[in-house]
Amino acid sequence: MGIALELSKRITSMTYDDLPVEAVKWAKISFVDTIACALAAAGEDGPRIAEKALSFGGKSGGNCVIWGTDRRTVPLDAATINGTTAHALDYDDCSNSLAGHPSAALLPASIALGEELRASGRDVILAYVTGFEAQSKVAHAVHLHHYEKGWHPTSTIGIFGATAACAKLFKLDAEHTATALAIACSLSSGIKANFGTMTKPLHAGECTRNGMYAALLAKDGFTACPEAFEHKQGFFEVFNGAGNYNAANTLASWCDPYEVLAPGVGLKQYPCCGSTHSAIDAMISLREKHNLRPKEVVKIESVTHDRALAHTDRPFPRSTLDAKFSVQYCVARALMHGDVTFEHFEGTAYTDPEVQKLLRIIETRPHAHRPKGMYEHFQGEVIVTTKDGRKLSARVDQPLRGPKNAAPPDRLESKFRDCAAKAIVPGAIQKLYDALQSVENAKDIREVTNLLAESVKSPQAGKAKSIAVA
Repeated sequence: MGIALELSKRITSMTYDDLPVEAVKWAKISFVDTIACALAAAGEDGPRIAEKALSFGGKSGGNCVIWGTDRRTVPLDAATINGTTAHALDYDDCSNSLAGHPSAALLPASIALGEELRASGRDVILAYVTGFEAQSKVAHAVHLHHYEKGWHPTSTIGIFGATAACAKLFKLDAEHTATALAIACSLSSGIKANFGTMTKPLHAGECTRNGMYAALLAKDGFTACPEAFEHKQGFFEVFNGAGNYNAANTLASWCDPYEVLAPGVGLKQYPCCGSTHSAIDAMISLREKHNLRPKEVVKIESVTHDRALAHTDRPFPRSTLDAKFSVQYCVARALMHGDVTFEHFEGTAYTDPEVQKLLRIIETRPHAHRPKGMYEHFQGEVIVTTKDGRKLSARVDQPLRGPKNAAPPDRLESKFRDCAAKAIVPGAIQKLYDALQSVENAKDIREVTNLLAESVKSPQAGKAKSIAVA
């Protein structure tokens, strides 16, 4: 029996009543965090260019809210735009299982389809947790070779989460769900070469759209190879190659424990690539402990996993997006300010003379030992040499906040408020936050998304300054 069908049996068997209270809690946290990140990015050029491209030919209207605006569109386009927006600032959550961004890959499709079907908040939560489980299990089968080869798992594997979530909302049976997963094998894409450009967040938009598309096709009888995962020219062999995957992991330990809880999501504290966060935290701790300032420092060494350095070793970033993936730039800002914020990735901030001066004294290298597994991926150390000859160092193993090292309760709300303020009227922020925190009580998910649309600052909210394309 094919892997797609066995996986689909597990997907179709899940019910809301079986979900642990903690799984529901962390699903809601992901809803809050993901929509917050999208609201903060509502005015970014990338998502708005994507929206304009999708409206080519005059298409408009629909039931699904474009987050951060009062505009609506059809479900497939809403998934594309909202997925791209949620990932545009690289501030959205991460997953060690996925080695990518789980919620931006599946939540926009879950909510958009939920709006179209008038699904309840509980239905959407169940779809999200199911999708999270499915994408994580496929990830366990292909990592770590898949990531190091150059695929972007947020997209290449996240599509299976979006497919499972949408199949759940459509209430597809096991056979149709299996077909949807097999279709998704052919719609999977995304390469790490495009990190630091608008195309990286587009990966999230495309995979969440394609997951919904696969479910839609399967629902109406579209066909696909039942062995699309394990076929000699199927997903595992083509994407990873012989000897570089373990297909059995796809079906092992289903919901034991729930992936949304262990390892769960990792919430970002800074709006930049998660692979830079351990170095940021280490530098901030040294700054605070020793009262360090840039003028006192003659050399900085940033030591992170070589898997992370492959896309974060960018000594002199060439754009704001490029700066989000430069561990050197992020460490410099951490030393300068004791924090890394939105403002450090806006306009020409990356050309700041003081930053440029610090970039010249920052060196990067991988760990002398190679930590095993995705759980050590974020481990990092910073070593600072001062003018008076001191050598100071700090190491951080896991900077992202999740079920095992949760941030203080007010930290999530503070992040939501900061992000939402960029698109939502001040008086509506608390109401929207409360609605997301109690989304399981919504009889129709449109109760929440209507509030989202009604709360934008103006009808023009979310429009970039210029989205003209040739």
